[in-house]
Amino acid sequence: MSEKQTLAYEESPSPDDIQIIRDGLTTYNLQYASDAQYKSLNIFLRAANGTVTGGLIGNTSWGWLYVYLFWVDENVRRNGYGGEMLAMAEQEALCRGCHHAHLDTLDFQSPLFYEKQGYTLWGVLDDHPSGHKRYFYQKELVPLHG
Repeated sequence: MSEKQTLAYEESPSPDDIQIIRDGLTTYNLQYASDAQYKSLNIFLRAANGTVTGGLIGNTSWGWLYVYLFWVDENVRRNGYGGEMLAMAEQEALCRGCHHAHLDTLDFQSPLFYEKQGYTLWGVLDDHPSGHKRYFYQKELVPLHG
């Protein structure tokens, strides 16, 4: 019989404790799938003085690019930087052997931008946040030839 376990909410867990969870999940996953080969993928848009004016924070794993955070400052939007950053991330993902990309966005964050970039809507979560919708997109990544 195993000893009694305790359950606790922890606001600021130690990095070591978080790593135990990651390692445990990785070990479990390897029973069913290949190594995820997780690698971060980060792109920054900077002004001449070095100030960050945009960026894309994501990762690649199991052949997919995941765009976690993507932002362009209001003052430089509509100049093509967003499309360039997304294309750069997709190209790097292809170099890493990825075949697809996925992301989510909110109804007030310009979901049509992603559709113009070739992303296909595959799911919608209503009322998240309250009164809005969260859209889930994916895209097949195709190498550029030429």
